[in-house]
Amino acid sequence: MDSKIARCLLISKVLVADGIMTENERAFLNHYMDRLGLDDAEREQVVSLEGWDEAEPIVQAMSDEEKQAVLDAASNAALADGTLSPLELGAVRRIAEALGLV
Repeated sequence: MDSKIARCLLISKVLVADGIMTENERAFLNHYMDRLGLDDAEREQVVSLEGWDEAEPIVQAMSDEEKQAVLDAASNAALADGTLSPLELGAVRRIAEALGLV
């Protein structure tokens, strides 16, 4: 799996943590995928959550700076709909722990 897809999958974990993906959250994910240059097939992989469980180890292998950027994006994703649910906050915390950033 490409590291760009892995990053997007971690972001999607936050966005779907509360069981609802709002239009603002969907727009956040689309913008993030645009920024990373994902093609249509890669976008479909992210949207269908294909490889979700494989994403963390790939991101764990990144530099500390890259991991911090993913965590920052995950934090922003949790706020994309203007509401920070406990489930979204928990997802961000789990990502931070998995990446060794806490």
